[in-house]
Amino acid sequence: MLFTGVAYSITAFPVLCRILTELKLLDTTVGIVVLSAGVGNDIVGWTLLALSVALVNAGSGLMALWILLTCVGWTLFLLFPVKMGLRWLSRRTGSVENGPTMFFMTVTILLLFGSAFMTDVIGVHAIFGAFLSGLVVPREGGLAIALTEKLEDMVSIIFLPLYFTLSGLSTDLGLLNNGITWGYTVAICALAYSGKFGGCTVAARYAGFTWREASTIGSLMSCKGLVELIVLNVGLSAGILSQRVFSMFVLEALLLTFMTTPAVTLLYPPERRVRVSATGANFNSVIDADIEDKSSVTESRLGDPDVKDLSPWKTRFTVVLDKIEHVPGMIALAQFLQPPPSTLVAKEDSKRRSGSRDVVIDALRLIELSDRTSAVMKSSVWDTLMYTDPLLGIFRTFGELNGMTVSTSITIDSYDDLASSVAQAAGRHGSQLVLVPWLPPYHSHPVEHHHHTSPPQTPMPTINPFDKLFGNDGPTHTSHSESALHSHFVRGVFSKSTTDVALFVDQHIPGDMPRVTTGASGTGGRFHIFLPFFGGPDDRLALEFVVQLCAHPRVSATVVRFERTDDLSQSRSIDKPEAAYLSIKEKGDVHTRENTSTVASRAFPDTVYGNATTQTRMQSETADNIIWLRYASPSSTESFDSVASSALSRIEWKETSTPTPLHSLVEQAAVLEDSTSERRSRLMIVTGRSRRLAVENHHVELKALIDQHRDGGVMQEVKKTVGDVASSFIVTGSKASIVVLQAANVSTD
Repeated sequence: MLFTGVAYSITAFPVLCRILTELKLLDTTVGIVVLSAGVGNDIVGWTLLALSVALVNAGSGLMALWILLTCVGWTLFLLFPVKMGLRWLSRRTGSVENGPTMFFMTVTILLLFGSAFMTDVIGVHAIFGAFLSGLVVPREGGLAIALTEKLEDMVSIIFLPLYFTLSGLSTDLGLLNNGITWGYTVAICALAYSGKFGGCTVAARYAGFTWREASTIGSLMSCKGLVELIVLNVGLSAGILSQRVFSMFVLEALLLTFMTTPAVTLLYPPERRVRVSATGANFNSVIDADIEDKSSVTESRLGDPDVKDLSPWKTRFTVVLDKIEHVPGMIALAQFLQPPPSTLVAKEDSKRRSGSRDVVIDALRLIELSDRTSAVMKSSVWDTLMYTDPLLGIFRTFGELNGMTVSTSITIDSYDDLASSVAQAAGRHGSQLVLVPWLPPYHSHPVEHHHHTSPPQTPMPTINPFDKLFGNDGPTHTSHSESALHSHFVRGVFSKSTTDVALFVDQHIPGDMPRVTTGASGTGGRFHIFLPFFGGPDDRLALEFVVQLCAHPRVSATVVRFERTDDLSQSRSIDKPEAAYLSIKEKGDVHTRENTSTVASRAFPDTVYGNATTQTRMQSETADNIIWLRYASPSSTESFDSVASSALSRIEWKETSTPTPLHSLVEQAAVLEDSTSERRSRLMIVTGRSRRLAVENHHVELKALIDQHRDGGVMQEVKKTVGDVASSFIVTGSKASIVVLQAANVSTD
């Protein structure tokens, strides 16, 4: 009876963590309570399991008491002196700071087998000793997670399948061959679910939860999974269960585990969830406190002539941090979002006039929830990772040095849901712009760019004759695959985000030039920005972003408005292009009509050149003209504040007409890259993604560039992600970093 009660009452804590993570319940009041209850439930369950096995193995009551007391003594020995010894050893060997060393791993494995041997000799099952040895491993610095990462491959590949195989061989559903047996099976399932569900639901309701939340807690605590299979195998090997009863309980464990996720989804939908607030009383809902800051969609983007200054500028940003390689580029971009201390006086004057605030950055750390046990362990300690994650620590330090307010958050989710998590996090933070990093597919294999000549072909990599044999296309195959995979994530952010998005394509080559750094003293290098302006909401957003960046005294810009012409004789500011591209314009007109009908059927229908009516097109072109005249040729009635005026003074405005605009902008960027390199500054290209209402269609001209310079298959993914204009720089081997902006979808467009 004691063993049966344990089998009914046990909760599969690892499976419970996985379900809470995938359903995004870890930071809810329900998730926190269930995690805490699951830990206590497992400790009590394992203790009662040891007691029941001890009673079975004992020949008399006195022997059972002796086994129990000996087991308690061994447990106390592990929990106190051995645990303190392991903590001392972990610090002495540097395992807490740098991960478990070989010596610490050896001691831990020996302790595991030694404890299992001792509990088996005492008269309790060996698995109980292994459980105790896991309890005494130090948790400081994520040591337990790092230890799991070293062991989980061997366990998951060899031992876990063997364990399931043995459980399957011990399960004989053919023994459930009569009505009485099936009646007992149904009774076991009903009693296991009703007892656990009812008890936990009533307890949660008594603790102050609503009926919906209480029933969700009851459903989650009814999850069985692998832990109950372990308990059942212990009972089978100890002779407590017969094979027929064992098969009944296995069927019950599988059924209740499968029921958990659908039941929780039905009982606790996303709109009903209450998340824990970072401040205030416990169990406060942060949904009602979300900042609904919609200032990212300002009237200035639509070209309102009544707006006399550039404020309010964007002040709330979400910076996505995925890998350590992304951190330098995001720091280089984020440091110019706020003017340095030398302009604080002017800035305070601007704040008084416009009501703007200091820059606030939310550093969002993305961690993919994989099938590994260590990923589930990380998800259960996400609040601790907020302070120990190195990427977030670097960005917090950067904010302190530059006088920015930097908050941190972590999202642990499956790869397919990461883009949605970024959009949701930006909404909770009230961000006006989401900054997403991306290393281009040829980042590891830079191309030397010789200016004033046609861009060179990509150098041929060293060919390994075994690449084809093993299905690898060459040394760049891995980097290309990773880049294509990340491009899908970026396009998902573009598609699902309800705020403005900026994609930073970091093409800086380490060692080519010292990376620009800025400290509190305001010293550092310089950036020069090149913005090709064609029109549309994305280009207008890019223009406003460039003006804001130029408020920093070490940032200057060249803004060129391009207009496509039909006649080569009308081309100015560039040399005549090659004869091969003379028919691009007429081909492009045909492609425009074809693309309008096909774009809606793609996986990401808003990638480039979405459908537009004549009215919306005219409104967009009018807004283009207004914002261009406002910034490039301000009238005498315009009244900008001192910061905005200094920003505009560092921008050079040009207009260019050409039948081949992509060739023209590539050549002009090449000239700027030469001049900025001579001045020991870096060139950064800012452009719109041209998702919708774009004035020009560059598909045919870009296709010719791709066919001439790059692998078309890889560049197709790049083109879908960053748009045609940015792709022209990547395909021709430009070393300048690129910022691609996409405006939020505004109904007025």
